[in-house]
Amino acid sequence: MLRQQVKKSRDRPNMCLADFIDESGDWIGGFAVGIHGIDSHSARFQADKDDYSDILLKALADRFAEAFAEALHQHVRTTLWAYAPGEQLTCEALIKEEYRGIRPAPGYPACPDHSLKPILFDLLDAPTNTGLTLTESFAMWPTAAVSGFYFGHPEAQYFGVARVGPDQVEEYAARRGVDLATAERWLRPNLD
Repeated sequence: MLRQQVKKSRDRPNMCLADFIDESGDWIGGFAVGIHGIDSHSARFQADKDDYSDILLKALADRFAEAFAEALHQHVRTTLWAYAPGEQLTCEALIKEEYRGIRPAPGYPACPDHSLKPILFDLLDAPTNTGLTLTESFAMWPTAAVSGFYFGHPEAQYFGVARVGPDQVEEYAARRGVDLATAERWLRPNLD
């Protein structure tokens, strides 16, 4: 994982997702969910030149995928890992993320490297278990899909890695076993 390298005030640490794994025994989880079956409906809307219905269908599928990921995260918190067995959050509390734990996804601010998706998909056997696949550029198919990691650590929080320096890129390339040019391509939006 990548670590923030920005200068902060008041002795605030530069965070890394790995900080939220307790070496004395902790869990990290993975998930991949998607919505299948909209292609024929989308094709029909496109053939009828009904762009509005097509856009609405795709937006609805995206929202259902996100809702599925959130429901699965609740199941992890309350049942599988059971660190919040009595959790009863309102919709407002869920929106404000007032629960313990996070579910960051590759490509998002705390984990900007999309190249972690193949590792996650291999660990989950996602193509077999979910029917989801990845393109050469790490996009998920079908497109109404969400994948990421579960962190249950009580101090886990969302953050953005932002800019990373050449020193971290070199070290990251070595840890990932790739040449520097490949790591730079993966991290281009975050490079100084």
